[in-house]
Amino acid sequence: MFSFLKNHPFAVEAFFESSLVLTFALPKEQLQNLIPECLELDTFEDKWAFIAIAMVQTKDLRPKGFPKFMGNDFFLIGYRIFVRYTNNEGKRLRGLYILKSETDRKKMEIMGNIFTHYNYTTTDITQTSHEDIKEITSNKSGFKLKIQINEEVISLPANSPFSDWKEARKFAGPLPFTFTYNSVKKEVLIIEGVRENWIPKPVKVIEYNFSFLNSLHLKNPVLANAFIIQNIPYWWKKGKIERWK
Repeated sequence: MFSFLKNHPFAVEAFFESSLVLTFALPKEQLQNLIPECLELDTFEDKWAFIAIAMVQTKDLRPKGFPKFMGNDFFLIGYRIFVRYTNNEGKRLRGLYILKSETDRKKMEIMGNIFTHYNYTTTDITQTSHEDIKEITSNKSGFKLKIQINEEVISLPANSPFSDWKEARKFAGPLPFTFTYNSVKKEVLIIEGVRENWIPKPVKVIEYNFSFLNSLHLKNPVLANAFIIQNIPYWWKKGKIERWK
């Protein structure tokens, strides 16, 4: 009865204290079956497709226009595929298709699953920092990430399909749009994000393991890039629905 609430019925705003994104490259054939029929993979050199893991520390997340004291602070994790969608006006939109979402707060799981289709679950998150080394782990979700953040020149990850960081930044996320598809009604939900001063900074990945990524049974995903963005205002517009074909 209240399924319409899941269609992002109002704008939402937050402050990103940090957004850490790792992008993995795979031959496009491996990801094709993970996206709905209305979307196409956003590829590089017509060969590589990409799945990203984003870890975001949000502050004051709330309906847009509400005072900050009504907001909440959450740690959010999203597993997403880079995609494109051609809308009814013939415009090709570049964005993300979400496979799974996690958070460190039960409240965010409940509210997120009422107002979005992002399939939130709650997990444990531990963050530690020592000098320029940062580590993020979760026992329940089975992931571990260790990175180095400094001002030195950082090389692209080994075997990255990109030739330089400028090229890699095109697949750093987040992208302007997020898409959800209702296959029964043939409807696409389009959510547009708005950001300011988005300057991704490369980071060095020392160690990583993600159980969810392993569960997809992908063959040899290659770490293509890793970026961090800090202290950014961000907001999402109200969702827009259109019929596909």
